[in-house]
Amino acid sequence: MTRRVSAGILLHRRRDGQIEVLLGHPGGPFFSRRDKGHWTIPKGELGDDGELLAAAVREFAEETGHAVSAVAEDPDAAPIDLGFVTQAGGKRVYCWAVEGDLDPERATSNTFEMTWPPGSGVVQSFSEIDRVAWFSIPEARCRTNRSQSEFIDRLAQLLATG
Repeated sequence: MTRRVSAGILLHRRRDGQIEVLLGHPGGPFFSRRDKGHWTIPKGELGDDGELLAAAVREFAEETGHAVSAVAEDPDAAPIDLGFVTQAGGKRVYCWAVEGDLDPERATSNTFEMTWPPGSGVVQSFSEIDRVAWFSIPEARCRTNRSQSEFIDRLAQLLATG
């Protein structure tokens, strides 16, 4: 059995002296009424080339509608490697942090199709990420998937130590 691998970008900014991070809320019917503990960094599975950072950049663009270079504070700055976590289901997620800004109202996501309701034979299209929002570090820890909150902690620690 091969381990599933994803990669993502944790966009962050400073507002009123506090660090905020951008998280996405999963789209589709399974998450429509779920909130705390279900938000995620914009991420996705590796492409055929197997390049982790390239996948993170691609998935950020697909799930927010914005290229990382277009929202980065310094498009030439190297993303900060936050390492990886292993989620409860066994998926390994790699993450990089980029300082920048993005208007959540202007975010758009790619879509996926699935039969809904189950057994109906009706195929519907849903956004992979139905919305994005900025959260303070403490609020982001509560909102995000439990294993991914480790990325938020790592980022906060790195920014605090310079």
